[in-house]
Amino acid sequence: MGKFRDIWNREKDGSKAEQRSFLRFAIVITAVFVLFLFIKKDNLVRWIQAGFTLGQQERRIEQLEKENRDLDRQIHMLSTSRDSLEQFAREEFGFVEPGDDVYIEE
Repeated sequence: MGKFRDIWNREKDGSKAEQRSFLRFAIVITAVFVLFLFIKKDNLVRWIQAGFTLGQQERRIEQLEKENRDLDRQIHMLSTSRDSLEQFAREEFGFVEPGDDVYIEE
């Protein structure tokens, strides 16, 4: 670390003033270039937007997986129990058995 600090001390340039000046210039330009590459506004904004989009899509996937589990459970229930199938048909499609009283609400 001591040699790196010495690069910035102009009093120690001596006969190599031109070389050390170029070295300082190269270090500054390299640092600016690296910062430009990794902290460009476009990349940072895209990275943040991608993070939000990814979070939304993960929540949507969880929601759809829950709906799939509910539908699978309902399919299993309707395919194994005649009573639940009849109840579902009555609630969803208005089916009735002979002798049922039907009331129409408007």
